[in-house]
Amino acid sequence: MWYYICLMKRIYFDHASTTPVDPRVLEAMRPYFSELFGNPSSVLIEEGAEPRKALDEARLKVGRLLNAEADEIIFTASATESNNLAIKGLALANRNRGNRILFSDIEHYSVMNQADFLKSLGFEVDYVRVDPYGLVDMEDLERKAKPGTLLVSVMMANLEIGTIEPIREIGLLLKSRGILLHSDGAGACGQIPVDVRDLPVDSMTVSAHQFYGPKGAAALYLKKGVPLRPVMQGGYQEMGYRAGTENVPAIVGLGEASRIAAEEMALRVENLTALGRRLWGGIEKEIDYLHFTGHPTRRLPGHVSFWIEFVEGESLLLWLNLNGIASVSGSACASNVLAADETGLKASHVLTAVGVPPEICHGSIAFSLGPENTEAEVDFTLSTLPEIVGKLREMSPLYRKTLL
Repeated sequence: MWYYICLMKRIYFDHASTTPVDPRVLEAMRPYFSELFGNPSSVLIEEGAEPRKALDEARLKVGRLLNAEADEIIFTASATESNNLAIKGLALANRNRGNRILFSDIEHYSVMNQADFLKSLGFEVDYVRVDPYGLVDMEDLERKAKPGTLLVSVMMANLEIGTIEPIREIGLLLKSRGILLHSDGAGACGQIPVDVRDLPVDSMTVSAHQFYGPKGAAALYLKKGVPLRPVMQGGYQEMGYRAGTENVPAIVGLGEASRIAAEEMALRVENLTALGRRLWGGIEKEIDYLHFTGHPTRRLPGHVSFWIEFVEGESLLLWLNLNGIASVSGSACASNVLAADETGLKASHVLTAVGVPPEICHGSIAFSLGPENTEAEVDFTLSTLPEIVGKLREMSPLYRKTLL
């Protein structure tokens, strides 16, 4: 076994964290590091003209991925920045609508951790529950989207449990009440079809490194005519919404990754859905005391997440890593966090929101596959995981008590 592991290439099942840069994307980026290095704001000289043209082309490509106009795309440096620009910028520019802001209970930290700052500015922040599958509770949303609510933020897909939210239904409800909707699309854009003309969203976040583009490049879709206040003061780049010289190579990479994703979307989704089902079915067959997380069908293709009783997630993650399988645990090692329990691990707010007891969250795991993964890699994982789970359970006194 160990000889085989040493010879095989590692299996990367952590695409929800980041993806490798597509070689075609890297090649498109390459000239803008040293050959076409000019500042895109220097449009009156030759050195700035080509980078400016490249930005314009990238804006068109991202727009086509979302079915948006090019001038509805604002480039940023990360999904975190896009979420901050959207939520703070929309809140500050639309105070005439009210002072109440709603987040779903399973938003990314780049959304959740804005709450204290918003409250310091006089906004009221409340949270919308999700059901055991992670879908927004529409009745709770209806109750809480009361007069004075100006903005709601609901992610399109959750990368921890794989659930895809009913953004269209949510948007239609909010539009009927004159409430703005931001959606963090970092987990969805480039992975599944996203059409902002069909989805009643006012803004949406896009992240390059989630779909084979480079880190350091992201975008915010802003629906034409929706007021947004810049949150970073400086120059007038990005139509005045985001100051700072653009990272041209990374933005070119985002554009090329968007073009490729749009062209290859259907085939990627088909292949990843099949691999995900194979992995899901095999795990379900081989492991007992198993509980899948997220919606069984409304989920990202190739995403399989679950928690296992009598197994601690960090140990499972480490053993998988030793066996050449890269994945992620739903509990983060965070002994310096005040909310951590007596084990020194902080339970995932996403898992607790869907009803997983905090002491059990530490047994969670998520596999997120990509186009380069194969059936052979899935089958190796299915042959390895049960053995690891068995070893870890041998060390669990609670498991031994269950067998008595």
